[in-house]
Amino acid sequence: MTQDTIQTKNNLTAFMQGLKDGIPIGLGYLAVSFSLGIAAKTAGLTPMQGFVVSLLCMASAGEYVGFLSIAASAAYMEIAIATLIANARYLLMSTALSQRMESKLSIKHRLLMAFGITDELFGIAIARPGHLNPYYSYGAFITSAFPWALGTSLGIIAGNMLPARLVSAFSVALYGMFLAVIIPPAKKDKIIAGLIIVCFGASYTATLIPWLKDRTDGTRTIILTIVIASLAAILFPREVANDNTQENTP
Repeated sequence: MTQDTIQTKNNLTAFMQGLKDGIPIGLGYLAVSFSLGIAAKTAGLTPMQGFVVSLLCMASAGEYVGFLSIAASAAYMEIAIATLIANARYLLMSTALSQRMESKLSIKHRLLMAFGITDELFGIAIARPGHLNPYYSYGAFITSAFPWALGTSLGIIAGNMLPARLVSAFSVALYGMFLAVIIPPAKKDKIIAGLIIVCFGASYTATLIPWLKDRTDGTRTIILTIVIASLAAILFPREVANDNTQENTP
């Protein structure tokens, strides 16, 4: 058996494993993105537009900020900056994954893997031993991305058919999703818990301060995120433990 044949077989095995591991993530995404579709409907998007947006931007916080900005008729630059800040954590995830890739991996594969990073997909990828096979990420992306996009479309369709009060009730589910994201780390780290409280207080205070209250929701979010994140990094720096473990190529 030639080296190319062995590599092709390994890639196929990794791809099929990715497809399998992405199924439970996709099922969860389908439920969560349904609530996101309600927000997209409020912003005036069609089911097809919602499908494309979710397929190209698999980020609940980023999409939600984008939909709020669209609903508020924000400028393109404001939407871009707000989405960039909301999705900034993926820059760190990409950096972490890049340390697990073979040095000879082409830029094409690196860009495609970076495009498919979400919190959950990062989690299952980084947990794999040895160097990362890009085909594993492709498989996991396929079985999770399409349910996410489909759920958004279904949410928009349901929002168009359901009564306004019921649509409003469904939109509350999205806030529940955010609580599910922030509560676990807050329970483990008192600093994070304190910063969350500060964020809530600062967000409310910003609506009362003369200059800030006249800004749009997206602009206030950008300002508060930069200020609070910068202060937290300066006041509470985190120590990174050295990891000298060697990785084996699968």
